[in-house]
Amino acid sequence: MDESVLLWPAILLLLVGILAILLARPLRQSPIVGYLAAGTAIGPHGLGLVFPNPTTQLLADLGVVFLLFDIGLHFSLRRLWEARRDIFGLGPVQLVSCALALGGVGLALGLPPLTTFTVGATLALSSTAVVVQALAERNQQNCPVGLTATAVLVFQDVCAVFLLILAASPSDLETPPGRALAFAALKAALAFGGAILIGRYAVGPLFNGLARLRNDDVFTATALLLVLTAASATAGAGLSLTLGAFLAGMSMAETAFRPVLQTEVKPFRGLLLGFFFITVGMTLDAGVVMGHFAALMTLLVAVIGIKTLMIALTALVFRWSLAGSVQLGLLLAQGSELAFVIVGLPAVGTALGDPLRTLLSTAVALSLALTPLLATGGRILARQLRRRFAPRSEELVPKESLAPLVVLAMGDVGRTVADALEAHGLGYEAVEFDPDRFAAATADGYPVAFGDGADPRLMATLRMAERTAAVVTLPRYEVSAALTPLMHQRYPHLTRFIAVDTEEERPRYAALGMRAVVNRSVPRGLELAAAVLAAQGVDDERIHAWMRRQQERLLSGAAPPAPVA
Repeated sequence: MDESVLLWPAILLLLVGILAILLARPLRQSPIVGYLAAGTAIGPHGLGLVFPNPTTQLLADLGVVFLLFDIGLHFSLRRLWEARRDIFGLGPVQLVSCALALGGVGLALGLPPLTTFTVGATLALSSTAVVVQALAERNQQNCPVGLTATAVLVFQDVCAVFLLILAASPSDLETPPGRALAFAALKAALAFGGAILIGRYAVGPLFNGLARLRNDDVFTATALLLVLTAASATAGAGLSLTLGAFLAGMSMAETAFRPVLQTEVKPFRGLLLGFFFITVGMTLDAGVVMGHFAALMTLLVAVIGIKTLMIALTALVFRWSLAGSVQLGLLLAQGSELAFVIVGLPAVGTALGDPLRTLLSTAVALSLALTPLLATGGRILARQLRRRFAPRSEELVPKESLAPLVVLAMGDVGRTVADALEAHGLGYEAVEFDPDRFAAATADGYPVAFGDGADPRLMATLRMAERTAAVVTLPRYEVSAALTPLMHQRYPHLTRFIAVDTEEERPRYAALGMRAVVNRSVPRGLELAAAVLAAQGVDDERIHAWMRRQQERLLSGAAPPAPVA
């Protein structure tokens, strides 16, 4: 067989994926919508350029695997606790109320009870990818609506794992709902417990050892190996590929290597997830859609209307204002990308039948396309409602935000800066690329992540656009000079501090737009720490008093106070 025949589907998927992105951006649509439209155009119900085959199916499966892995990377026990009110309160009530309301539509259509529950719960999910993009475009990540929406999405992502377990086995749909759910919950609980133990006692030490090899290729390859191995293991155990991928991400989420892993896997996730949405589009039959156009529009309006209403009512129960509740409801009113996975499973697809499955997938795709419009409409409507109704105090609490500073490199200078920030109650995140310094700083209790802060991809992962300052404690002039155009373009409001050893070095860095501070005192880094504190609004008297204490401790031989682990 000619090898080019095997490559043709992948080449065509890449080509239409690129075109979909280029066309979706000027239309202010999510790339997901472009992928779905492209798949519909080239699929068997469109131009017939590509038909489903083992190559496209493998690429689609890998896309879902890396989507769930990325979701798992953002799932941690610490995050659960911080957002517990929304994750364990508003999230479950919203999901259950939407699932029951949407499930009632399924019962009216004569679907079996368990299928109705599965479809109702699936439609109750919202799109993590599309909502996060909408929040970022409107700079709403850290406002109350954005924080609550993100917490609800975290809860939904975990519930989606249970739904995938429940829907993956054909026998489950013939089993009484209570027994099927209990069995799914038991299997998932065991898998979650195993992932936590593996993450705590195996994954961290493994990546610590790999970091010492100073080989990025081995590091990335090992992460991919763990993802695919975990996915294969759960599939072999009768669960699903996606559960293993989620658990692999979850096992790495609590480690200091999460940012660099997220950075390394992001290209694979984006590319393969695009393939998945294109293959979903290939299954959409325009003939079925046009033949049932009225039913499609009714289904679309019902999904968006029911979800908006139920989410808004739930938010009101949790003492949100009317304006905030409506805005949250419209923001989360769309379907989820995971709906394509669940309705495409053999058991669910057989129970629904091809026409209804196609209508559901199309309705979800259209809801994704409408998300930017719904989000904008929600903000406009919220402003109008706020003019008439005073906001409640619960929405006026200070918003949560990222730590304002990033400390790059945790040698002696970096530690001095970190001690200063800790002593004055200022939040920071530290990043270290040297394995030895990373291991030492971690052992001494500093909260430090592994990765190269000069990597533009890691900067995006760290959300540098939302920080106020980056403190470079290990000068590398060539690196700083090369990064300066990028920093001015992407992060124009970010103040860059840097420590230098001689007065002669300072003008060179100042010409790059950096605030260079010469190390003169002992311990090293005191002047840099003082400059950073002053920029954060700490008064001079407190700064000088802290500097004196550090020098006195050094002279007396006393150790500085231990940082908070």
